[in-house]
Amino acid sequence: MIQNVRILKTEILCHNWYVLKKVTYEFVKKNGDLVTHSREAYDRGNGATILLYNKEQHTVILTRQFRLPTFINGNKTGMLVEACAGLLDQDNPEDCIRRETEEETGFRITDVRKIFEAYMSPGSVTEILYFFIAEYNKSMKVHEGGGIEEEQENIEVLTLDFQQALDMIDAGEIKDAKTIILLQYLRLKNIM
Repeated sequence: MIQNVRILKTEILCHNWYVLKKVTYEFVKKNGDLVTHSREAYDRGNGATILLYNKEQHTVILTRQFRLPTFINGNKTGMLVEACAGLLDQDNPEDCIRRETEEETGFRITDVRKIFEAYMSPGSVTEILYFFIAEYNKSMKVHEGGGIEEEQENIEVLTLDFQQALDMIDAGEIKDAKTIILLQYLRLKNIM
């Protein structure tokens, strides 16, 4: 069902790292009533994520890095195990994820497969995340990874047994939604 929506006013609350907007809008509910709401929306751009997997070794490549929001919200170390990801900037999703994969993990991947796209937190964030998977092998490793120094990235590259990664979800050691989704995708589709 399509709702009739009209933006009445948009205010920029913050334009520091990304853009936080307060949007006042009206829309017609399904019963015909016209209502007005004000909501905040955080626009950080769209992103892409990928899970690298090796069928022969039965392994996946993940990363570990400090994530301030998790630290603020109770993660004692602030470290998060997650799939490689990055913002599109001006790239298309596939070019972005190839670049991010090489920067973060050190692997230059050849064939990537887009599996779907999803809003990750649609109540407050505008971002669409493009999900990819790709097979990797040792010959694709071109450097140690770890991110880009200019961006002050400090990323640890992890090679994990696939079952170990799944067990880390159950143990609460992997709490990143995109990573859980990608691991479960491989499992549900019997890829690993």
